[in-house]
Amino acid sequence: MKYKIKDSQLESVIFSYLDSQGFILVDYKSSIHFIDPADDNYEVIRYIKDDGWCGIYRYLVEEISSYFSLDNTESKAIIAKWVENKLQMKVGETPNDYWSEYER
Repeated sequence: MKYKIKDSQLESVIFSYLDSQGFILVDYKSSIHFIDPADDNYEVIRYIKDDGWCGIYRYLVEEISSYFSLDNTESKAIIAKWVENKLQMKVGETPNDYWSEYER
């Protein structure tokens, strides 16, 4: 059975999902890191304070895309909005394939 939900509802569900992951925020002088406590304290998001650059680990983007039937661009945009909401700071650039050269 398929359900139709509004974009704002989907965003809210994804925000709740990301909140439930229990990421640990580590605030350094120039950056803030979101650490995944369930995966040997692996960094999944890095936010640079000076310019709003936000690196989102590729596998997190792919996980959201898979779970919620979105393409990677849509998932990355929603994750960036979630970061803005959590930090109350503007996200600028979100590069493609951040950390893609590393395997988990």
